[in-house]
Amino acid sequence: MVDSITVNLGARSYPIYFGSNLDTLLSAHISSLLASGRRVAVITDEHVQLKQKAFIDLVFKGLPRLVLVAGEKAKSLAGLEQCLDFLSLNTLGRDGVVIACGGGVIGDLAGFAAASYLRGVDFIQIPTTLLAMVDSSVGGKTGINLSAGKNLAGAFYQPKAVYISNHFLTSLPPREFAAGMAEVIKYGLLSDASLLKQLEHAVLTPESSHLSEIIKSCCKNKAVIVEHDERELAEHGGRALLNLGHTFAHAIENVSGYGTYLHGEAVAIGLCAAARLSLALGYITEQDVSRVDAVVKAHGLPSRLSAPLSLKSLMQATTKDKKSKVGILRFIVLKALGTAQIQSGVDPSLAEAAFREIGAL
Repeated sequence: MVDSITVNLGARSYPIYFGSNLDTLLSAHISSLLASGRRVAVITDEHVQLKQKAFIDLVFKGLPRLVLVAGEKAKSLAGLEQCLDFLSLNTLGRDGVVIACGGGVIGDLAGFAAASYLRGVDFIQIPTTLLAMVDSSVGGKTGINLSAGKNLAGAFYQPKAVYISNHFLTSLPPREFAAGMAEVIKYGLLSDASLLKQLEHAVLTPESSHLSEIIKSCCKNKAVIVEHDERELAEHGGRALLNLGHTFAHAIENVSGYGTYLHGEAVAIGLCAAARLSLALGYITEQDVSRVDAVVKAHGLPSRLSAPLSLKSLMQATTKDKKSKVGILRFIVLKALGTAQIQSGVDPSLAEAAFREIGAL
């Protein structure tokens, strides 16, 4: 059975399709594009190419395909250049369509390539990881990392459709599934207390009967926020709330070197740090902090750094975060479990203390 929701953004609106297997629907979509004379090209990575060979050979048969190295290091200026050269060599015109098939790295990179090539061609998201399904494939944030920090070059560029098929999760390594759970937990903490309680009651796994509904619920939650603040312009809420834990996480990824932690693992540690900052600001209790730690650990995620990182370097990285303004630290904090807000002008000593509590030196 195929289900769907719509991200309502006027002329940029698009459907998100959900199902246990969407091969037929996706194949029909690609066939209709080709029948109308449009060029279609696929960008994926070597992990997806290997683990989803049957799907790729069936659905993408005959399409030009760029297979990138797997991992965060592909999300770079060099990776973007590879994508743009690939699209050019395969003579995609302005009516061309890029298919991003992979996790968050591929979605962000291929989406930015689509936004940049010929000043913008259409693209379709096919997320193959839990993290990409519940978060990065929805909302139109595309981009790459720079040596200075995470996602510092990019564009708001909405896909034409998103296909979320659960069958990809059956072959996902446990560590990758756990990384996706960090974003699911994030939704519970920032806006859905009932989801948080669900996750505290029972650990979610690829075999969970209610996994599809939770994925759809996360996408709905994100769609509502994106519809009200597509380009993250709201000063006191809106889309920036989706970055709960991410200021800490991006600093951890930058200082440790991209690839030491999966993005979701860094986010999990960032959620625990954000909880401690929220406690220091007087918003939540020590018991709440313990609940955040417990649900993170229950889903196979780290709550602390695996090895100490330089506090000075981490603080320097936070000043380069997109949410911070010159000389002013901004964090997403918890007013309560299930409610978040933007906190501007955070005392650096409080951020330092939160970093120390998750293992920085």
